[in-house]
Amino acid sequence: MAINHVWSRAINKRIGEFEQRIGRQVSMSLLTSDQLANSYNVKLNASATDIDVMMVRALQEQLLFARNGWLTDLTDHVKDPAYQWDDFQDAPRQRSITAGKVLSVPVVTERPALYYRKDLTEPPTTLEALRDTALRLTREGFFGYVGRGQRAGAVSQWSSFLYSFGGDFTVDGKSAIATPEAITAYEYYGSLLERAGPPGATNMSLEQAMPIFAQGKAAFYIDADAIYTSFLDPKVSTVKDTIGYAPFPAGPAGSKPYNIPSWSLAISRFSLLREHAWEFIRWASSPDMVGQIQADGIPGARRSAWQNPETGTVFPADLARTMQISAATGVSHDRPDVVQVGRARDIVGRPLVAGNLGNPVAPVARDADAEFAAFLARDNSYREAS
Repeated sequence: MAINHVWSRAINKRIGEFEQRIGRQVSMSLLTSDQLANSYNVKLNASATDIDVMMVRALQEQLLFARNGWLTDLTDHVKDPAYQWDDFQDAPRQRSITAGKVLSVPVVTERPALYYRKDLTEPPTTLEALRDTALRLTREGFFGYVGRGQRAGAVSQWSSFLYSFGGDFTVDGKSAIATPEAITAYEYYGSLLERAGPPGATNMSLEQAMPIFAQGKAAFYIDADAIYTSFLDPKVSTVKDTIGYAPFPAGPAGSKPYNIPSWSLAISRFSLLREHAWEFIRWASSPDMVGQIQADGIPGARRSAWQNPETGTVFPADLARTMQISAATGVSHDRPDVVQVGRARDIVGRPLVAGNLGNPVAPVARDADAEFAAFLARDNSYREAS
């Protein structure tokens, strides 16, 4: 059971190869995000045996599924030297582990990229330079910067700003969103959108921010590297020939982008075919298969695929370089590491809205910090999962 995603469609085209390998027919259900979540909720709560391999988001559902006992422990499987578990990038591999057990294998990875107009400016290497250049380029009808500003939707992209200012969502399991570093990151991001961004930023998530850059109305945009193809389609983009790609700019703590597994494979604990399910994961995440799929433009999690020149040529050269830099230095999460992720994002995003509106951030951050601290105390598997 899988999300209807480019990776899923790519692997589905190759299913015949795996069926011949194990002598068993494979049925792959491709669902929307909501359909997938609802199906897991219904079937796993009922201990249904008709799901074997599960496509999951390690940062969104894995803690919950682990707490509920829905996932098979893959630790012994990945220890097989032939599987080359060490070939996976460090950050995505870390996110596969909950309470000391490997519960999923990453198959699609994601990092932030700085999208910029190379006909207007060179890419800034620091957050200070990004702000100064964005403000200089802002004029009537044209924005120096566009990005997500929606309360919960902005948290994942703001995370790289937080890390690069020296902060994090939690420290030793306790809320850290009112530290001086976090408050500075809130103030910086809010000021950037408020002074150099489009009106209505507090209502903007990916779907609203991306078209503004695609239509040539902004100089800079930071968002997931996976969306780069949206800017190369002349049907929706006017910046195809003027877009550049650069690594996340450095803050006081350096350049610390996230590097996460956006989708991973796991095995249902209720599956009656767990050995065959592991064979599927082993095949779908093998060095050869990851290389093949990455050559189709879908970034994987194995180092060997990134080190192979043939699998990198599908990406624009400066984007491939950006991806490799972020993969080497990236932080393994882009949201709070909790069971109730949606609620956590809503709390953490509140000071972002204050900054976007030009309001004082510090008092809102302190209030949100108290709320987040209480939330963490209730999030009953947080410390166990850490």
